Amino acid sequence: MSITNTPTSNDACLSIVHSLMCHRQGGESETFAKRAIESLVKKLKEKKDELDSLITAITTNGAHPSKCVTIQRTLDGRLQVAGRKGFPHVIYARLWRWPDLHKNELKHVKYCQFAFDLKCDSVCVNPYHYERVVSAGIDLSGLTLSGSGSSGLMVKDEYDYDCPSSLPSSEGHIQTIQHPPARPVAQEAFSTPALLPSADSSSSASTSAFSSIAVGSTNATSTWTRNNFTPNVPHPQNGHIQHHPPMHHPGHYWPVHNEIAFQPPISNHPAPEYWCSIAYFEMDVQVGETFKVPSNCPIVTVDGYVDPSGGDRFCLGQLSNVHRTEAIERARLHIGKGVQLECKGEGDVWVRCLSDHAVFVQSYYLDREAGRAPGDAVHKIYPSAYIKVFDLRQCHRQMQQQAATAQAAAAAQAAAVAGNIPGPGSVGGIAPAISLSAAAGIGVDDLRRLCILRMSFVKGWGPDYPRQSIKETPCWIEIHLHRALQLLDEVLHTMPIADPQPLD
Repeated sequence: MSITNTPTSNDACLSIVHSLMCHRQGGESETFAKRAIESLVKKLKEKKDELDSLITAITTNGAHPSKCVTIQRTLDGRLQVAGRKGFPHVIYARLWRWPDLHKNELKHVKYCQFAFDLKCDSVCVNPYHYERVVSAGIDLSGLTLSGSGSSGLMVKDEYDYDCPSSLPSSEGHIQTIQHPPARPVAQEAFSTPALLPSADSSSSASTSAFSSIAVGSTNATSTWTRNNFTPNVPHPQNGHIQHHPPMHHPGHYWPVHNEIAFQPPISNHPAPEYWCSIAYFEMDVQVGETFKVPSNCPIVTVDGYVDPSGGDRFCLGQLSNVHRTEAIERARLHIGKGVQLECKGEGDVWVRCLSDHAVFVQSYYLDREAGRAPGDAVHKIYPSAYIKVFDLRQCHRQMQQQAATAQAAAAAQAAAVAGNIPGPGSVGGIAPAISLSAAAGIGVDDLRRLCILRMSFVKGWGPDYPRQSIKETPCWIEIHLHRALQLLDEVLHTMPIADPQPLD
């Protein structure tokens, strides 16, 4: 074959199955997919031309014409795999093309001679001999691929997409703030100027509670095309959010857009080698290695597919977990195309939801924009929405203020306990010490939280949901923003604070 390392019908079944597994779309569990593919390959082993047609169709994503791939029709028309029954053409179309496919959505192409609907003794299961047709007015977002009946239905407020007109009123206390998608505008191509020059010297040891971030060479210019959105349908408490495309300013170290076009970099410290690192969790357990995104990849996709991760794409579908429950497996099926994270300017971050289901975000920036206390709200980002979730300058101001407040409060508290603060508020030093204890309790970990985003796929948490913490959600990611952590390191060098100690 013309494609390197692609098997043929003469290869061992194990090699063929392994190759075809690499092209599955992540809609079924790995165990089910492997059983289904093994079953099909064994049935086709004596029909080498059809097996070659299947391999060609799957490994080229249908780019080359392929013949019918047939199996014997059963009495009731259904195929049993791993204890589950389903229509064979639907099973394999889900595996390799549409993980969220419903059984009534398939229509065969005209040249398919053994299509399921033709009622022949053999049934064609070539996924590229079928087209997907969705009937207008049918909402398929709540359907699941595992089992049937009411037990398979998903929770409506987490899986269904509500259009902006159906958003709840801003009156009352809304715990989950909703961010619907905005109207798209035409595509626009633009280029970003070079990033910060590389640093020759290694960074000095940090005196803060976390290690310094390594600095590498990131002197690169990238050009890409992407959809620009101008969000004009905000979440209820937020004023409207404007998205401005980058502008070219050669005098700046960082690529800039016109929100910060006339602002110098916050710090002259060179750019980190990686602009963020992403850890994937299932409940309270990290699964797989932390994924680092190079600074020369300003846009990274996190999705539920099984392709190898690397560079600008983190695929969660390939990650295994021996403790994975059925509920987690079901939720993972709906990650789909996932999200895009985009780093702009010196370190602002935007999120685009590519999934068919909403994602839920913990963002101090969005909390502030909504007039909430940090950590007081969960933000529901709807499919196709594109929204800013992190502002580096705002974060830098917050960390400076909190570090200064904690440092001053700790000093004042120590003086108050010693009875050295004069004035009407001091009664033996006791009252001031109690009033300052909260401010003095700010530690390095509290400041680090300003530099972290958390995002749950499909399932929400908080007062509006059965789960009170993101650590109770089935699949979520934690994003550490390295430029912000660099700035925090600088702040802690200039005004070091000690971790809070309990009062005696």
